[in-house]
Amino acid sequence: MISANDLKTKGIACLEESLADKTEDIITVRGKECFVVMKIEQYHHLREMELEAALYEAQRDLAAGQFSKDSVDQHVDELFSK
Repeated sequence: MISANDLKTKGIACLEESLADKTEDIITVRGKECFVVMKIEQYHHLREMELEAALYEAQRDLAAGQFSKDSVDQHVDELFSK
């Protein structure tokens, strides 16, 4: 874990040191976990997994017939009228 104080005093060197042997770490503020910092490669990997999950969900909805051919306005009206 990286304390906010270490980050304040050591700057980017603190992050480089912490991420030298791992892909992510937690930043604490006053002893509480508040933020996550990660290598850019890890961020891109997580985004790719998130997009693949969204694609899978959309394909599953299409296969199950769970979609609408209405206009956006019609669809929104239908969603809020329930």
